[in-house]
Amino acid sequence: MLMGMSRRARAWFGVAVSGLMVCALVVSSFGIASAAQITNRSLTLQAGATDGGSKPGGVVKHQFTFTTPAGSPSIGSIQFLYCVLASGTCVTPTGLVTTSATLTAQSGTSGTGFTMVNTTNGAPYITRSAATLNGSTAYTYQLSLITNPTAANTSFYVRISTFTSTNATTGSTDTGTVAASTANEIVLTGTMPESLIFCTGATITTSAGIPDCTTATSGSISFNQLFSPSAAATATSQLAASTNSLSGYVITVNGAPLTSGSTTIPNLSSATVPAIGNSQFGMNLVVNTTAVSTPAVGTAITPAANGTTLKGEALSGYNTADTFKFSSGDTIADSATSGAGPTNSQIYTASYIVNVAGGQLAGTYTTTLTYICTSTF
Repeated sequence: MLMGMSRRARAWFGVAVSGLMVCALVVSSFGIASAAQITNRSLTLQAGATDGGSKPGGVVKHQFTFTTPAGSPSIGSIQFLYCVLASGTCVTPTGLVTTSATLTAQSGTSGTGFTMVNTTNGAPYITRSAATLNGSTAYTYQLSLITNPTAANTSFYVRISTFTSTNATTGSTDTGTVAASTANEIVLTGTMPESLIFCTGATITTSAGIPDCTTATSGSISFNQLFSPSAAATATSQLAASTNSLSGYVITVNGAPLTSGSTTIPNLSSATVPAIGNSQFGMNLVVNTTAVSTPAVGTAITPAANGTTLKGEALSGYNTADTFKFSSGDTIADSATSGAGPTNSQIYTASYIVNVAGGQLAGTYTTTLTYICTSTF
């Protein structure tokens, strides 16, 4: 009876003896290895110091993950053989360089302690004193400083083999092949031009918390009450500005005194606490108190300057509560007080105040103010 025939080759032949045909079975053992498949295997192309993982010709990291079969023998080396095809004669992909490869990560129970051998291009292997790899266990090995094949959008294959020997030449045990591909990089290009966003209006609101010049309303503004020698009249308008100029921006105000026919209300030419019963017109960019008007007038710059991304601030003469000034051509705000540079958008509230003497001639008083925001690029 023949036993254990699964790994043996069998041959029948006949011999003529005294006119009889005698049949005999000759059994020969060839010692064929029974290699198993490495499973759950993958190759992830990871970014290197400057190149994306799948960049053709990029210097990147190749991370191998796989699970060894149950009953794996003692393993002394693991080879990563790079080929153009998944099987057959192995031809190294054009442009691939593995002779600078380093082993930068290794994990898996009983699967550490390896060092890199990169002397043969396209066939790096890792080696250690032979020891058993736990079967049915996931292992990960990261090879860095691999130069990808140079052909774009092209597949290549890596044949992973484990060996009982420490030099990846004898005692092949388990194998498995993984596929990967280079890919053209997608290069996105956009241009941010020199930018100055500036607007004025009776009011300006925000969108998603950002000052939005599309919300600016009309600039036709009336004071809150008739002019009177016994109470201050007030009004407000708003302006918003941002720029990416390295020098920031400056904002000036220009205009004539409040005029009715040939009669004017004098401007406050220096920062002054206004006084009821005196003819005077002025403005500032801060929050004021009921000491100068009822109700109080003004709103703080929003968002407030922080010296980094928000740099706009009111300047002297226009930055002190309860003092007002108006002089045509004055610079009333800039974004360089806390240091020059780009700034995100902020909303300024300009507060206007009018007091009149008892003898101020009757009439409708008007002025047109022009705010100019200038950046240097």
